[in-house]
Amino acid sequence: MANERLRSALVVRGVTEQELAEHCGVDAKTVERWILRNREPYRRHRQAAAAKLQIDEDYLWPDAKSETRRLDEADAEIVHVYPHRSSVPPESWVQFAERAASDIGILVHAGVHLAQNPRWHRALTEQARAGVRVRMLLGDPESPEIARRGEEEELGEGVAYKVREVIKLYRPLHGTPGIEFRVHRSTLHNSLYRFDDEMLVNTQIYGVSAPLTPVLHLRRVHGARLVSTYQESFEKVWSGAVPLPLPRQAP
Repeated sequence: MANERLRSALVVRGVTEQELAEHCGVDAKTVERWILRNREPYRRHRQAAAAKLQIDEDYLWPDAKSETRRLDEADAEIVHVYPHRSSVPPESWVQFAERAASDIGILVHAGVHLAQNPRWHRALTEQARAGVRVRMLLGDPESPEIARRGEEEELGEGVAYKVREVIKLYRPLHGTPGIEFRVHRSTLHNSLYRFDDEMLVNTQIYGVSAPLTPVLHLRRVHGARLVSTYQESFEKVWSGAVPLPLPRQAP
């Protein structure tokens, strides 16, 4: 059976078999065997091909890795585990944003700890001016998901109130080129803070407020899937969210 995933990836990326062969340091006949006979390349060649085609190695050769290696790669993406969000050094949030070169993505219900920080606002504004795409996903304060979260945390309307206050705090950034705001109605399993290939994942625990729950600091490792799984989750929520209306200007 041919490797149709590899064949399709070459077509989509506009890469010829010869070009892939040169990049991987093999001859074109070898690449042809990878496709037509579904031959499994050596690990270094799989990694080189995946990098050239900008597609995960697991997708192109799903049976190539042992379960042990998959677990090792997942472990390698975990940089640090904080016991709760408040133990993340306050300056780290801004530093993560300042290091981003292409993409910042925030998925929260409210994220008050960031919205109240003037340095965070400046970092987002400066990064957007530098060409970094900034995407902010906030909870819809009128949604049943926000109401349910308030009940779970025994805060009543407290969560919805926090979201509305955060929307007000971000008003100066609304309409800033490069910064996009959307509201979502998803069931939030984790708050995600994405900075290129680094990510802070604030886990959600039933009945426990976000500042008291653990945070995973992750950094993407080529060929691993932990970070990319969270990134895919962010993209799904983003695609289903709606733009936050711009605030009305005073007459």
